[in-house]
Amino acid sequence: MATKSAPAEKKTRAKTSPAESFQDKQARKSKASGFRVGAVILWLIAIGFEVVAILLLNGQFNFRFFGITDQMVWIIVAIVLDVICVIIGSQLWKKSNDIDPVSEKNKVKFFLWNNMGVIAAIIALAPLIVLFLKDKKLDPKKKKILTIVAVVALLVAGMFSVDWNPASQEDLEAAQAEIGGGTVYWTAFGKSYHLDPDCHTIRDSATKTSGTIEEAFEANRNDPCDFCALEEAAEIEE
Repeated sequence: MATKSAPAEKKTRAKTSPAESFQDKQARKSKASGFRVGAVILWLIAIGFEVVAILLLNGQFNFRFFGITDQMVWIIVAIVLDVICVIIGSQLWKKSNDIDPVSEKNKVKFFLWNNMGVIAAIIALAPLIVLFLKDKKLDPKKKKILTIVAVVALLVAGMFSVDWNPASQEDLEAAQAEIGGGTVYWTAFGKSYHLDPDCHTIRDSATKTSGTIEEAFEANRNDPCDFCALEEAAEIEE
């Protein structure tokens, strides 16, 4: 497991350490599968809330809880719950891809796989926008409010569901081949992993996290620090 490192010792590129074992690789894939199952379950629940919103819109459901009888309020509640489930599911899906990234050999699959959360958001929310706009019986004021709520919900869910920094299986394999079972370092707000704990870009960070390259990828730190690479190249030349 990743550990919080205190003041750093000099860089330890442990290429001599063993690489990821078959058992560790299987455990990593199993952990990723668990996150993916959780994501799919939450997305299905989100679609369930979408169905509830549609039934409320059509008058097939009539909720009267807490003294609230206006069905528009309950439609908005269903949309909010829909968005929450989509976003949480998307975070789990992105986490699974950090742990066990997909190959980028098939560019279409790579793009779709890393943006399943966005697809889920569209499926769980876009139909509501269409239905609100097409419903001729709906009061114009309510139609406007519900449409705006649904559009905002879709935009928010989409924004939080996009994987802005996807890694590929090839990225992980290349890093594993280079680092082996050695230790890498990263900070709370940085986007890269570092080979040198004394790298000037993280030297003054209050807290550095150290771990294996697999743990760095799981923390969404899949970009090697350029400065560490340059420093190492300089050392090799010397």
